Amino acid sequence: MKGYIQVYTGNGKGKTTAAFGLALRAVGAGMKVFIGQFVKGKSYNENIAIARHLKNITVKQYGLGCFIVNTPTDDDIKAAGKGLDEMRKIIQKGKYDLVIMDEVNIALYYKLIDIKDLLEIIKNKPEHVELVLTGRYVPQELIDKADLVTEMKEIKHYYRKGIEARKGIEY
Repeated sequence: MKGYIQVYTGNGKGKTTAAFGLALRAVGAGMKVFIGQFVKGKSYNENIAIARHLKNITVKQYGLGCFIVNTPTDDDIKAAGKGLDEMRKIIQKGKYDLVIMDEVNIALYYKLIDIKDLLEIIKNKPEHVELVLTGRYVPQELIDKADLVTEMKEIKHYYRKGIEARKGIEY
């Protein structure tokens, strides 16, 4: 089966959730899944559920916390670079049928990684590997390379009314 390149972007909620939903579908079909999370470096309930119950999904984080409200540090840049190098090797080996690069667009936007390196990974991915790239601010170069691009558009969000992130719903 041919693997395609999917992008989930936009300012609306649901990019990572959609990618995790696809991972669940893939595991149900007997596929192996790798999820690399850029920027993120804390425990989320979807990661806990996967670790407890889904052995065909591997999740690894390449972030040190959440710098989005601050400026990325040299350590943030190193962590993202290490993650990109590790994901390059994982993709090239072709062991996983579906590889999700969660928040990779944010890593590009904050210049934690270089677009040229990501485009090289895409160019050299094995034919059967399905690759999903998530995060706001997708650059045009990735839109051009992708086979599917979905934009999550915020119409209304309860966060604007001061509602904090809720366990089990937002994290």
